Amino acid sequence: MSQQTPQVNQATPAPQYNTAAWKLFLIYDIFMMVIIVINLLCLAGNAFLMSNFADWLFDQTQLTHYLTFYKTELRPWVGITESWFITFLIIELSVRWLIAIVQKHHQRWFFFPFIHWYEVLAIAPQLRFLRLLRAGVIAYRLNELGYSVIPENMRKKLMFYYGVIMEELSDRVVITVLDNIKDELDHSTTHRKIIHNLVDHHRQLFAQALSEILQETLANELRVQQQTIAINVGQVVNQAIEDTPELTQILRRLPIVGSILENQLQSIGQRLGENISLGLIQPLTEGNPSQPNPTYTLISQKISQINIENQSLEQLVESAVYESLASLRKQVKIKKWQLELEKASQAKE
Repeated sequence: MSQQTPQVNQATPAPQYNTAAWKLFLIYDIFMMVIIVINLLCLAGNAFLMSNFADWLFDQTQLTHYLTFYKTELRPWVGITESWFITFLIIELSVRWLIAIVQKHHQRWFFFPFIHWYEVLAIAPQLRFLRLLRAGVIAYRLNELGYSVIPENMRKKLMFYYGVIMEELSDRVVITVLDNIKDELDHSTTHRKIIHNLVDHHRQLFAQALSEILQETLANELRVQQQTIAINVGQVVNQAIEDTPELTQILRRLPIVGSILENQLQSIGQRLGENISLGLIQPLTEGNPSQPNPTYTLISQKISQINIENQSLEQLVESAVYESLASLRKQVKIKKWQLELEKASQAKE
């Protein structure tokens, strides 16, 4: 027999932050962030200087000659540098894509543009503002590495407003989905089939949960109350013997021993009732939640297999589904960012 070498789980090696490659990557990230910010500032300044508001402002301040000089001498260079920058972004993105393919950064070679979608779209002149998103990603990555590119107070505010935007967008999507589901249930003719499939799919889980509930509640209660139940049943048997006039008359006709037999019969009947009750209850107290009593398991399985082709039962299931959707919608509409603002204001007070 060949011996199998035990496999040892090897942890992923931690990144080496002191290597030359890592330092080069860090310098490149900082360089890209700086030139992207400069590019966006130049484009924003150009948009301002080419606006009607700038014409009015420079005219009011009697600095029209400066604006004219910009439009005639500097403005063409803005377009040229923007063309160069777009070309640089295309080449830079292509090189990074090639490196990702060679080093197998992703499971498929074409995943790169989908993961870096904002960089691809930022190449288009109409979507230049997405370049700011890449600068933000780089700044966030540097901050995670311990380089405070953004002040802590500003970073917290940016993260807060980012959370607000994402929460509002996700809440709107979830509410729309829930409304569509409710509308589908209201008007679709197949919702009953969906509900039936849902119930059928969870029958086994329902049976298991019901058997555990019976074991935890009914079995424990019977275990606690079994003596009381046995005594009560014995008293019922005793009272039944006393309330049987034919038996009492027969026993009283016997001289001397009649009353003795009557008392003994009542005692025997009471004990018999108690023993029968204990014998019936004792098997129902056995078992535990991990291994429920076979009787409870059988009862749960029988109940789980009931036919739901019943109008009242269908209405019950539909009501549960609608209430669940309403509860989810109500929970989603709660604005967590508003709660955070209230807590912050209360803390300041």
